[in-house]
Amino acid sequence: MNAVASHRPHAVLFLCTGNSARSIMAEAILSRIGAGKFTAYSAGSQPKGEVNPHALHLLERFNYRIGNFRSKRWDEFAQPDAPQLDFVITVCDNAAGEVCPIWPGQPMSAHWGVPDPAAVRGSDAEIAAAFVDAYGRLHNRIEVFVNLPFNSLDRLSLQNRLNQIGKQADA
Repeated sequence: MNAVASHRPHAVLFLCTGNSARSIMAEAILSRIGAGKFTAYSAGSQPKGEVNPHALHLLERFNYRIGNFRSKRWDEFAQPDAPQLDFVITVCDNAAGEVCPIWPGQPMSAHWGVPDPAAVRGSDAEIAAAFVDAYGRLHNRIEVFVNLPFNSLDRLSLQNRLNQIGKQADA
């Protein structure tokens, strides 16, 4: 069996078009619950240039350090000096259909679409609820991901598991 093992933390890039909410939250979640096993990054194809204040407020409310998050282009991670990526995961429908850069090292990829909380219009409570919902969906999927038996899965089995995570019903 050709297990997917590594002596360094697995590098994961979360992509979304604007890199202002979902991908930032995914980066934060994986950095926390995958600490030591994973290094998390996020980027976008058309970054907004700033992190959504509702996303930052939610992360701060859940005791994340928010000072280092920034909205950035995905091509930063296709440069020769970029981190070697093991996984590239899109978290919004727009990024899933876009032509991505060629990632050095051929990382595994998956799509875990989550509704865009930044697109919600309504009261402050409705907007906050949309961000909590997106956070919960991402957290559930990332929790399943970090608990996969990486050392005993071959590449094809791992790819199947990644795809299943993206299709799971969110509680």
